Amino acid sequence: MTWPFMVPGEAFALRDMVVLPEMALTHASLGFGDLPARNVPQDAVLSQLVFPVLAVRLIVVGAACAAAWAGYRLGTSPFARAAAMTVAVWNPFVIERLLQGQWSLAVAAWLMPFIAVTGSVTAMWVASLTPTGALAAASLSTRPRHLVATALFCAPWVVAGWAAAGAGTASAASAMAFAPRAEQWVGTLGALVGLGGIWNAAAVPPSRSIGFALFGVLLAVVLACGWHAVPRRLLILAAVGFTVAVASWLGGIAAVVEWLPGAGLLRDGQKWVILAVPAYVSAAGGLTPRLAAAACAFAMLQVPDAPAALSPLTPSVVDVPRIDARGRDILFVDRPTLLTRSDGIPVVDPATKVVNVVESGELRIGGHVVDEASTRWALAQSNPDDTALLASLGIGLVVHPDGTVVDTGAPAREPSVLGRILLLGWFAVPLVAWCGWVRRAGVECSPRVAEHRPVVNSTLTLPATRK
Repeated sequence: MTWPFMVPGEAFALRDMVVLPEMALTHASLGFGDLPARNVPQDAVLSQLVFPVLAVRLIVVGAACAAAWAGYRLGTSPFARAAAMTVAVWNPFVIERLLQGQWSLAVAAWLMPFIAVTGSVTAMWVASLTPTGALAAASLSTRPRHLVATALFCAPWVVAGWAAAGAGTASAASAMAFAPRAEQWVGTLGALVGLGGIWNAAAVPPSRSIGFALFGVLLAVVLACGWHAVPRRLLILAAVGFTVAVASWLGGIAAVVEWLPGAGLLRDGQKWVILAVPAYVSAAGGLTPRLAAAACAFAMLQVPDAPAALSPLTPSVVDVPRIDARGRDILFVDRPTLLTRSDGIPVVDPATKVVNVVESGELRIGGHVVDEASTRWALAQSNPDDTALLASLGIGLVVHPDGTVVDTGAPAREPSVLGRILLLGWFAVPLVAWCGWVRRAGVECSPRVAEHRPVVNSTLTLPATRK
């Protein structure tokens, strides 16, 4: 499942995923660009690391290992452990999100069972690289210290979104475009209960398009036999996740996106089945040996070609525009938002990861615009030769299709101070976790606690006494 991240190479580039050897702290990475803060704090965090590509490799592989460990812990027998580990690691949600390039969301899905088992603040912190992962991890909060951590790791995108209220591009039409989709022989509901159903058919492994998704439905039926082993709160979370996904399929989310600010986070309804992952793994861990063996087989059979399907994730060479921007905003005239790899797979413009690019955000499906372009981009593209207007919009450089670069004289904008403070707060989450650990360790080792700690031997338990 993680083999593409172990292959040598200098960069990752697949659809939504662009991770380069050197990344810049841009306005967009802090959530204060032209578009909603959808990649916050992920891109900002990577920009602060010396080796971002290596960091992504370690995070992805580590998260998969954490999922397997959680499955092992939840298993009640060798067969149940194998089933729980397989369901945790080898599931359509993770595979489809990786193929969509949403590596941080896949990481969050892998960490969900681990968080459910351990309550680890550090795991919650890693899951919060993406807003959806942050909310999913926060839903597993059970301790007071989790509230402080949740506030810190959600603040970068929450505050940025609040500051840019009204600047979102989501619409009812785009919500319908991002609704869950049906898969061969199982329909939309069947795809969802198998943890699949992503909106983009191009991100679905070939096997699920020829009927193997049927094994996902069979898996769900088998896992239902282990519901008694699932904590009630995990069952409730799973119900919430499926409710959002089904509401998106039926058009309910489209209505919400139309009038509720910030509801664009809900428009990709299928991703919320991430909330069901801990319940699925827990159910697998409570199965009898025979049912566990069936669950293990069905989990693998619903995506039997997973390793081969993930091959597009292997590292590649990415051509990044070399422009001495010196922090200024750049307008690329008539440059598409999505570029195309040599194999025909689209990828987001890598320039957005290294310089401050004036971004469009426009979404076209079937030749129709379902998300309008950002105001600044639309105005600038309509007047690419009006340097005075461009300068007033804060655009310092204009790059034309022939490579000509025009300097408007507009100075560079400093990265948002608020954004940097929020990013610093995000990095402080492990410190909160460490302080909590020290506090607990101090309480356990204090003389007063030690005085009343029971002395345990092989036959009985006696209270300790002071001599």
